[in-house]
Amino acid sequence: MRLPLYSLGLTPSLPCKVPASVSRERKEIFRERGRRDNGGRKKESFEVEKKKKTSKKIQATRKEKLNTEESLLHLKQEDTATDYKEFSENYKSAGESEAGNSESSGDEGIHNTGSNEGLANEAQSEDSEPDQGAEESDSSEDEVTPRNTVGDVPLEWYKDEKHIGYDFAGKKIKRKERQDKLDSFLANVDDSKNWRKIYDEYNDEEVELTKEETKVIRRMLKGKAPHAEFDPYAPYVDWFKWEDAKHPLSNAPEPKSRFIPSKSEAKKVLRLVRAIRKGLIKFDKPKEEPRFYMLWGDDASSSEKTGHLSYIPAPKPNLPGHEESYNPSLEYIPTQEEINSYQLMYEEDRPKFIPKRFTSLRSVPAYENAVKDSFERCLDLYLCPRVRKKRINIDPESLKPKLPSRKDLRPYPATCYLEYKGHKGAVMSISTEASGQWIASGSSDGTVRLWEVETCRCIRVWEFSEAVQYVAWNPLPELPILAVSVGQDVFLLNTGLGNEEIQRKVKELLHVETPTAPDDSGSKGWSWLQDGEHEGIRLRHFKSVYSVEWHRKGDYFSTVMPADILFFHCHLIVAILIHQLSKKFTQRHPFKLHGLPVSAVFHPTRSIFFVSTKKNVRVYDLLKQKLIKKLETGLREVSSIAIHPAGDNVIVGSREGKLCWFDMDLSSKPYKVLNCHPKDITNVAFHRSYPLFASCSDDCTAYVFHGTVYSDLNQNPLIVPLEILRGHAGSNGRGVLDCKFHPRQPWLFTAGADSLIKLYCH
Repeated sequence: MRLPLYSLGLTPSLPCKVPASVSRERKEIFRERGRRDNGGRKKESFEVEKKKKTSKKIQATRKEKLNTEESLLHLKQEDTATDYKEFSENYKSAGESEAGNSESSGDEGIHNTGSNEGLANEAQSEDSEPDQGAEESDSSEDEVTPRNTVGDVPLEWYKDEKHIGYDFAGKKIKRKERQDKLDSFLANVDDSKNWRKIYDEYNDEEVELTKEETKVIRRMLKGKAPHAEFDPYAPYVDWFKWEDAKHPLSNAPEPKSRFIPSKSEAKKVLRLVRAIRKGLIKFDKPKEEPRFYMLWGDDASSSEKTGHLSYIPAPKPNLPGHEESYNPSLEYIPTQEEINSYQLMYEEDRPKFIPKRFTSLRSVPAYENAVKDSFERCLDLYLCPRVRKKRINIDPESLKPKLPSRKDLRPYPATCYLEYKGHKGAVMSISTEASGQWIASGSSDGTVRLWEVETCRCIRVWEFSEAVQYVAWNPLPELPILAVSVGQDVFLLNTGLGNEEIQRKVKELLHVETPTAPDDSGSKGWSWLQDGEHEGIRLRHFKSVYSVEWHRKGDYFSTVMPADILFFHCHLIVAILIHQLSKKFTQRHPFKLHGLPVSAVFHPTRSIFFVSTKKNVRVYDLLKQKLIKKLETGLREVSSIAIHPAGDNVIVGSREGKLCWFDMDLSSKPYKVLNCHPKDITNVAFHRSYPLFASCSDDCTAYVFHGTVYSDLNQNPLIVPLEILRGHAGSNGRGVLDCKFHPRQPWLFTAGADSLIKLYCH
């Protein structure tokens, strides 16, 4: 390569006059360089012609080769097996002749592996030669286009398909069948060229590397140049003679006469000039500074301060009127009686200034409160900064969510229809029978009453020595059994409903053949006993029972002890027990409790158990015996829990009057938090068939909500408040203690501390 003369400070082939002072030796040097330049140009043109001839020769050789292969294939089909040897010899001789012709052309990057290995060897030898005109050929035939035409589409999109892409004709490229790992391993062991094969995932084929490619890879792994003919330490050739010429011939700056103006830029400038003359482009006028300004003008009118958006001018005091004059008219001067009346007025109603009359301006005294007023004004400006507040006029009704009309959500309980009177103390708990014909209630007066729903008639009363905490009816209609928690005992009572066959079955279930031994009961803390007084079973516990919940099949039920004092059995906290009625068997909760339990509920359709502590709700799978989910309530203390009949949604009531709705498929956080009651929520309940749920509180009210759960998981539940039910009176700080829905009708039963049970209907 030749260094350009510009880099040496010289101007090539430009018409310039050599000064007379230049010596003859320098002229000879200059002429010799011109001869060398002409020789280099001739050499470059000769190399270009040589490359063209070489490419034409390569194309002719390829055509001869293709014609030879086609003729061989045609003759191979027509001739018999006996003539195969002769044609194969001819084919070999033709391949050798082609190889001889290809020696002058060099390696072109195309190797017919498997058919003629001699070409590859000869191409390898040609790589070492410096003449690489064939490699520099830009013919499109040298490029091997990929078979797959999917482009940049990732192959992961085709992992489940039978094809990997499409060819140029738009046909699917079928995926090749994979060999067994053992067969592929044996085939690779037998193949000596296996180490040179690479799997092309893009075209689903194996590519065998040529010897030249392996050599290039080896050189790159060693940190060398890819091509062997490249010399990284070539000798430096200095093309300029530095011995006599220490400075360039001319060091003058570039003359302006060599500048060639751009025609396209001239056209752009012309367009701009025409647009300015026509008035299409307008320039900003320079700001004119006013020569005069108002000395006593308003600050708000000044252009400097109004430019700032946050600037608000200070309020100006009112201008003085006739009263403030030093010599006002006589009608403005108050009399002595008026001045005395000012003293009797409040200070805020008293006038700030009382006008006086002076004969001359020199006799007017100084203002006595001048310093005080200016100081207070400075304090107002400093401590009370003015802020511009942007007020947005928005209708408050437009901010409310658009909810359906309550008329469209009927039926729901709205008015009190019946009252059940008979208890003398607060009604602690109520429970409805599966058919909806009967309702049971437990009171603090130690009685359990059985009522007929439609007539308010009390058909049976059970009396106990302590206050009744909880009542729960068996969910099966063929088992009219009532569970009652009284102190440390849980009584399973026969209500006497049903025909003779049902009564016979109930008596068999409520019969205890072998009671638990005394020593065994003392070690476990619970025992099954026959209760002859109430004709049922007495299940003795080690602590007062807070709640009882039945399983949907009616054979199992759970009991929860109070959360203040717990029983430790085998170094484990025993606060929840699960009982089986048919086998008279009791077992503790099989999971470790993380917190103090409040209530426990069975899933309505699956073998899932919900345990609510004061802070969260834990969901357990009884079959797999593992924790499924933990619901974070974020409440101060949980008081009650209810499960939706579908089983995917849970509502939780708290002691702070908040009600949380959980969508278990959505998140472990509450989907909605309703802050509806000002006091503690005592109980929450879902309706079995209608999209209704309710909550009752110590504020003597019960809230009824509409809650629709959609089968589409992308649609959130619809929660609409419907009605606030009032009517109960408070007693000892307690209000409504329990609420239950009718199993078939949209009715709500509420039990209050005023010893009344009320039925609300639509």
